[in-house]
Amino acid sequence: MSDLQARFEQAVAESKQLSAKPDNQTLLKIYSLFKQATSGDASGSRPGFSDFVNRAKWDAWHELKGRAPEQAMNDYIALIQSLKPQA
Repeated sequence: MSDLQARFEQAVAESKQLSAKPDNQTLLKIYSLFKQATSGDASGSRPGFSDFVNRAKWDAWHELKGRAPEQAMNDYIALIQSLKPQA
């Protein structure tokens, strides 16, 4: 396992233990970076207008189209680090 992959997996674990729940926009950013890092570009069709949550998730992920998985991992790690309380 690469160092980047190990740091990414650590950040994923830390994201589940944040002391405060992030706002919705930040949650969408976390989701979209995770999906881009693990699945690549958004796939499938855009959810319908009445499926607000999944449509917002898909849109956030689709905005990252073309971003390399490695860059998405680095961005995810940085975002989670910024959300952790500073000692």
